[in-house]
Amino acid sequence: MMKLNEWIHQLGAELTATPLLHWIGVGCGIVQVLLAKANNILLYPFGIASILITVYVLYDAGLYAELLLNMYYLVMSIYGWLYWVKRRGAAPVPASYSSRKDWLITLLITGLGFPTLYYALACFTDSTVPVWDAWVSATAWAGMWLLAKRKIENWILLNISNAFAIPLLAHKGLHLFALLTLFLFIVAIFGYFEWRRIIGARTKTLKDSI
Repeated sequence: MMKLNEWIHQLGAELTATPLLHWIGVGCGIVQVLLAKANNILLYPFGIASILITVYVLYDAGLYAELLLNMYYLVMSIYGWLYWVKRRGAAPVPASYSSRKDWLITLLITGLGFPTLYYALACFTDSTVPVWDAWVSATAWAGMWLLAKRKIENWILLNISNAFAIPLLAHKGLHLFALLTLFLFIVAIFGYFEWRRIIGARTKTLKDSI
């Protein structure tokens, strides 16, 4: 069994050999999640840049469901950017808790997405991790939809996906992206509580104005 210091040395060597494009993609991803935590609309241009680079990397690694997930991210990022943008004479859409309808859509995205992705991966690709890849992608699809709608529960769904994505990426040798996902997991925890504070403050302001 590999000792901890040997593993750290091997990880360091692999990170040193990581292409510059990977570092740029990860850097954009870090900026994107920090802006998301701050509830800042600029998260989207950085996110889109990270997505485009990640698509290339995932295709090379054979993680096809995550590749499709990132294409979905791209579409939802464009949608979310338009949804968030401040319209003339109107305030930005505020963060809020999910309604029963939002939860139903979230469950449908996950419940239908997982078996569909698994079937496609198992039958039409050379994927070696169809169940793992499909689950990571289906839960992230749901979380990204909630993020675009500015629902606080997006952090919960995205972290369910992140928790499974970290070992999956490491298994595929994408250690830099696994470390990025670990960082996203940690930031998402703080993001949840920050959005809860924002929602609470807005609710208190509305009550005080009545």
